[in-house]
Amino acid sequence: MDAARILGDEMKIADKDAHHYSGMYPCRVPVWWARFGEPERHPNLAGVTGRKVILRIEKRFNRFERMLAKIFRAPREVRRPFDPMNSMLWELCNGSRSFEEICEYMNDVFQEDIAPVVDRTAAGIDALKRRNLMTVLTTEFTHKWSTQPGEVPAHQTLAPLDESMKIDACLVEGDEQPTDAPQDAPLAGQSH
Repeated sequence: MDAARILGDEMKIADKDAHHYSGMYPCRVPVWWARFGEPERHPNLAGVTGRKVILRIEKRFNRFERMLAKIFRAPREVRRPFDPMNSMLWELCNGSRSFEEICEYMNDVFQEDIAPVVDRTAAGIDALKRRNLMTVLTTEFTHKWSTQPGEVPAHQTLAPLDESMKIDACLVEGDEQPTDAPQDAPLAGQSH
């Protein structure tokens, strides 16, 4: 049985308009991020490639931790590679798309793999918020901070990446932002 033929092309997603994120705009905060791997399924939207995303966050050590890190040669940064669903969510959450739109795109791409889409999308946003990597705005993002790939936030110091890692921090169409905006953003990796 063809559900699209019976229900029409536009199947409503239950509860997306009733969710507490309804009418809000999820947005990445300043954090170094880039894309890697081959494109997978994705909507044809500016700034959305279908590639996996990786974040780099500088570790903050107290004096004792710094001493241990030196002894054990601990890395000075955390690298968080995302799976395809969370990578898509990251690319979609640029502050210009509403929660409802993001749910629609996630549902179109991942279908039953992300069911129930509203709950799973909200859970992904909440997980990123708990790690101070995302915020949810009441109005569309006005570019008060950079959400572009490959930019080290002002509050972090990250070493250049080894070229052999094949991580792509280049801008794609839709990543561009005005450059004259002030940088008063929530800080990734730090409490608000």
